[in-house]
Amino acid sequence: MDFDAVRTFVVAADVGQFQLAAAELSLSQQAVSKRIAALERRLGVRLFTRTPRGIELTVDGRAFLPHAREVVRVAGVAAAAVRADTRPFRIDVPNRRVLPGRLVRDFHRSHPEVSLDVVELPDVTAAIAAIAAGTLDVSLRAVPLPARRLPRGVTATRVLDEQVTALIGPRHRLAAEAAVRPTQLADYPIWMPGNVDGGEWTIYYEEFAAMFGLRIDRLDPTHGAEPLLEAVAESSTLVTVIGDVGNLLWPPAYDLRCLRLVRPVPIYPHSLIVRRDNRHPAVDLLRTQGFPARRQPLEGSWEPSWSIIGRP
Repeated sequence: MDFDAVRTFVVAADVGQFQLAAAELSLSQQAVSKRIAALERRLGVRLFTRTPRGIELTVDGRAFLPHAREVVRVAGVAAAAVRADTRPFRIDVPNRRVLPGRLVRDFHRSHPEVSLDVVELPDVTAAIAAIAAGTLDVSLRAVPLPARRLPRGVTATRVLDEQVTALIGPRHRLAAEAAVRPTQLADYPIWMPGNVDGGEWTIYYEEFAAMFGLRIDRLDPTHGAEPLLEAVAESSTLVTVIGDVGNLLWPPAYDLRCLRLVRPVPIYPHSLIVRRDNRHPAVDLLRTQGFPARRQPLEGSWEPSWSIIGRP
């Protein structure tokens, strides 16, 4: 059934004249008459009778009208669901508790008019594939890939630099220190359970460990942050390495210490991944207002060899 003919029928029924319906639809009166005639042939009934004042619905026309209105309504809802200015903005973060997740929450507080659909895909490979396929608007992740390996039409722009910090317990041998060099962690086991093969965190920390001669254990299964934090709190040698700790909570009794890493300062680079042809208005809004202004690289900082600085 021709949807345009159904919509024309509803408008004509509402205004009572083909001439007025034509003006409403920006069509000629002849085009309106042809649409109605085609719909009547499709249904096998007469929908209107002509009167000196215009048109009136037949019995069949009255029976068809409420269903035709529903067709028009549902079609409008379906169209709105995929219009960039009305559908939810689908954004991927590695974890809602890490820095990108916090920035997305801040963005939503600043722009409550933007409906968000926040997801956590397994890794950056899955996120890039979803963006290329058009099932995801943007992702905020590290991108351990050269630009030439990104799918055609997908861009990654570095938008956020996160300083990496060591977390230790109150009885740790380094607990009295405010800051240490990354190489000073070489004498201690670093536990980072949950870093899976091929994930961007794993790729980053493998290069980080190789650069500074560190030992990172990631083989033990993770059951969330609580067992890790408890183990660190009780140990005099165990270390874990994290980024922003703003959303990481632990019991006060743990008395964990954030140990700054300096000379150099390790930087974890986050990028905004998006299709170049994405027209959702929230893309530009997020790009221009969702991130703090990037500072010049810290003197004496370290970042991985694959860091994406930016791309038009």
